[in-house]
Amino acid sequence: MSAAAAPTREPLADIGVIGGSGFYSFLSSPERHRVETPFGDPSDEIAVGEVDGRRVAFLARHGQGHVFPPHRVNYRANLWALRSLGVRQVLAPCAVGSLRPEHGPGTLVVPDQVVDRTWGRAHTVYDEPGPVVHVAFADPYCPRGRAAVLRASAGSRLDAVDGGTLVVINGPRFSSRAESQWHRAAGWSVVGMTAMPEASVARELAMCYSNACLVTDHDAGVEGQEAVTHEAVLQQFARSIDDLKGLLRVAIARLPEPEPDDTARCACRRSLDGLTLPFELP
Repeated sequence: MSAAAAPTREPLADIGVIGGSGFYSFLSSPERHRVETPFGDPSDEIAVGEVDGRRVAFLARHGQGHVFPPHRVNYRANLWALRSLGVRQVLAPCAVGSLRPEHGPGTLVVPDQVVDRTWGRAHTVYDEPGPVVHVAFADPYCPRGRAAVLRASAGSRLDAVDGGTLVVINGPRFSSRAESQWHRAAGWSVVGMTAMPEASVARELAMCYSNACLVTDHDAGVEGQEAVTHEAVLQQFARSIDDLKGLLRVAIARLPEPEPDDTARCACRRSLDGLTLPFELP
């Protein structure tokens, strides 16, 4: 792979949102940008506009019309494309199933840990011969991004939960009851299909990343609950999308102002310090 840096230019946005296509209306006067990456095409063109005075880039994770299933999303291209436009802070809302009876549909979980049970996906941008790059991932989520989402939840109708573990399965099928019971017994909180390797690739690119997990259902192993269906997930997400967009709008306003890469104070942005990279980043 040849991963030459993009031409130096003024950043178009410092904040990125990766989510469902319902977020296109989130931006004021958006302009669409087609971005080429060394990893192929991202899921869609990137829409760049304003949210209450902040420049924000939005990317539909599954593409317009929800055409890419979770295991076919080009996570590497998506994050690379956002970074090439200047994005350094990413908020990533996603739909999840709850593994705990007390966290019902409409709950917003802001996880502080993740477990990756996916397979067959391209999990790293550093997979060609060259200097080996090991990036720390003990704390996978940006503390400043999480704090902004949690502070914004104070004025939201969504019931926010601070912390928890998101387990990411490969999909596109939902869990069996035995798998769901296993995840719950391990002490994990919610289950989704898209947060990995999205979070770890963001860390490899020295980008801040935070998930905002909207519970749409109780997963199959929660006692007394019906098995989840795709239709039920879509219906619950549609009922909560306006509340979620309102919360993220407030969170964006509370995110720190952009900092140069070489002076950034957040540990996420300094994750590559001292490492020799096989190519330049955009």
